Amino acid sequence: MNALAAARLIVVKIGTALIARGDEGGANRAWLSAFAGDLARLRGRGQRVVVVSSGAVALGRRRLGLRTGALTLAESQASAAAGQSSLMRAWEEALEPAGLTTAQVLLTPDDTEVRRRFLNARATLETLLDVGATAVVNENDTVATEELRYGDNDRLAARVAQMVGADLLVLLSDVDGLYTGDPRADPSAELIPVVAEITDEIEAMAGGANAGLGLGRGGMATKLAAARIAAAAGCATLITRGETMAPLSAIETGGRFTIFEASTTPAAAYKSWIGGALKPQGTVTIDEGAANALRAGKSLLCAGVRAIDGQFGKGDAVVVRDGAGGEIGRGLARYDHADAVKIIGRRSEAIVAALGYTAGPLIHADDLALTRRTGVPR
Repeated sequence: MNALAAARLIVVKIGTALIARGDEGGANRAWLSAFAGDLARLRGRGQRVVVVSSGAVALGRRRLGLRTGALTLAESQASAAAGQSSLMRAWEEALEPAGLTTAQVLLTPDDTEVRRRFLNARATLETLLDVGATAVVNENDTVATEELRYGDNDRLAARVAQMVGADLLVLLSDVDGLYTGDPRADPSAELIPVVAEITDEIEAMAGGANAGLGLGRGGMATKLAAARIAAAAGCATLITRGETMAPLSAIETGGRFTIFEASTTPAAAYKSWIGGALKPQGTVTIDEGAANALRAGKSLLCAGVRAIDGQFGKGDAVVVRDGAGGEIGRGLARYDHADAVKIIGRRSEAIVAALGYTAGPLIHADDLALTRRTGVPR
């Protein structure tokens, strides 16, 4: 089955060259309308899609009448501020006739790198997906600095794919994949349809023969960097030419592309990150009933908690132990230490009375990596 058709959750990144119409000024509304048809078709067969869209700076600089060529940081920020509304208006006008609701999400690197902000951003995106809205994500260029930014939307899209647990990242650009050489100069250059692993040889192709392919701040090297991030999160990456009307349909009807395979699943990669990459900031001791529930794939409810140790914040990793001190797993706390202490042993309906709010279980099953008998989290 085609990788696009088989994917459950897809992140699609769209480059500036596809959004802006060049010298004419506004957004490429005909292309956006055709792409909206693609999204509606995927939605109709039960697939979920998040869009990462470039274009705000390009649209904004035209509105502000700024010169061509390189912009200063302040000019880029001003252009983003002026262009973001134009970009979202174009998306709304394209998606609404297809029956799709548009939602704007602006991210900075802290939103994908700082755990608490990561969890908050992920919850927002998951809620938008649950209610059927189409999230259009972009970097918050208005406040980004050269020292603190993703640098290009290929990397941003990979981080979003990691955040939402996507199984396919599609990078739409002006190049239809990775070649063995520069096809503009070498007629014998061949498209590589499948990359099982990003090796030094593959990296060399991206930095050499393919370096000049692609517009915007990216290029093939940044696309491979994005594919590497996605692969580590259990997400495959597909690079294809996006200039075709309805490019997602083209992928499924013989369009050319390169797909970079993932060696694991998004869920397994996420649990591995929780279990092995994060330093625990506290310990939660639970009763036998709660321990059995966790082993059965359930979330950790506060009613089953007997003791809490350590000064942890919301989103920090904690170790979960049974009454005998054995490690059951490691997970991300949905309450900070001070609030968690107040709700030990309480049933869900009593949490609001104690805190004035509820964030659900202490640790959700999705955020818990169980420990094998060998002591290695899984």
